[in-house]
Amino acid sequence: MVCMGNICRSPTAEGVLRHRLDAAGLGDRIGVDSAGTYGGHAGDAPDPRAQRHAARRGYDLSRQRARQVRPEDFERFGLVLAMDEDNLEALARVRPPGVGDVRLLMTFAARDGLPQEVPDPYYGGPEGFERVLDLVEVACDGLIEHLRREQGNFRG
Repeated sequence: MVCMGNICRSPTAEGVLRHRLDAAGLGDRIGVDSAGTYGGHAGDAPDPRAQRHAARRGYDLSRQRARQVRPEDFERFGLVLAMDEDNLEALARVRPPGVGDVRLLMTFAARDGLPQEVPDPYYGGPEGFERVLDLVEVACDGLIEHLRREQGNFRG
């Protein structure tokens, strides 16, 4: 999961996906991590607002720490998911040639009418963090279904 600073959207997506994979019985079979295309927050905990809103829905982000995406991430993870087009383009610039599958997270959202990007809530109010959670939850559910289809041996 990748956003710009790795303090709002991508740690939220990491926390939601981990939680939902565990609930589906797949948590020990699929590795999940998050990073940012910008390294200025490296070592920082997720934004307190992101943590607070996530906790209200049962997701614990408190142990996560921001880091910058590295070229080896594309080899380590079969799928690298960006929150928006800007970060998708930034990933394309650091991705080693021919390595990894890079997409927008929202391509896995199964509902019509949803945006293709997860908006950055950093400069907004509480509703932005709730919107991120709403979108990420739908996309993560679709992602889990995709993983089950692609890897027929995953049974939850």
